[in-house]
Amino acid sequence: MRSSNHVIGLVNFLTFLLSIPILGGGIWLSSRANSTDCLRFLQWPLIVIGISIMVVSLAGFAGACYRNKFLMWLYLVVMLLIIAALIGFIIFAYAVTDKGSGRALLNRGYLDYYLQDYSGWLKDRVSDDGYWGKISSCIRDSGACRKIGRNFNGVPETADMFFIRKLSPVESGCCKPPTDCGYSYGNETVWTAGGGMIGSNPDCMLWSNDQSMLCYQCSACKAGVLGSLKKSWRKVSVINIVVLIILVIFYVIAYAAYRNVKRIDNHEPAGEARMTKSHPSHFHM
Repeated sequence: MRSSNHVIGLVNFLTFLLSIPILGGGIWLSSRANSTDCLRFLQWPLIVIGISIMVVSLAGFAGACYRNKFLMWLYLVVMLLIIAALIGFIIFAYAVTDKGSGRALLNRGYLDYYLQDYSGWLKDRVSDDGYWGKISSCIRDSGACRKIGRNFNGVPETADMFFIRKLSPVESGCCKPPTDCGYSYGNETVWTAGGGMIGSNPDCMLWSNDQSMLCYQCSACKAGVLGSLKKSWRKVSVINIVVLIILVIFYVIAYAAYRNVKRIDNHEPAGEARMTKSHPSHFHM
């Protein structure tokens, strides 16, 4: 029984360590929610799952150390629910970020983003007028477009240099007009209508050189936020899948050890092992 307790204790300790990357992923998403992605509810399920794994692992570890079968049983039941929740979160994350990506452009290093390329619940959430007001204010306050400017030895970036840059989805969607509008480059966030011709894209009329406006009300900006969210969620989901696989393996080991503890308890009444040591067998070789 002691060896089974040691196994359960070790598994709980390793499970506790596994909660750290999950919690770290949630905190990373939270930091991006305040600066880049500007969507403030997606990180909370991950943070709750990470903290839950930590607490349950400590309870299981205590159960193994003090041979408390109730705490061991509680660990197995709650951890099963946590594993189910993590699976649900991973499926949800992939489902809502399944469609949509940036479009490659001729002679451009960056991609353009179009809202019609996205669909589903997350698109509806981001596109909601009331919610978008908060997101666009967050992007503006984060200074994402202000930070896009570059100069070399005091010389501003040229159009050719800008066109080969790798912009983030938010920078591409919110800080410049869509390429198909035909605007001419002044600097990173100042563009003028080329030859009086403006493309048919509705975002072309929404673009403003006012640095507090830019393309924050454009569909391209909303698509850029969706593109950024997809990148963030996919990175975190890869970590979560690896953690989930290891977590399931640990769970199976802990369950087998717990079953072994129960089996021993059922076949050896309490105190039998101690009595055997206190009263050695009378049979001698």
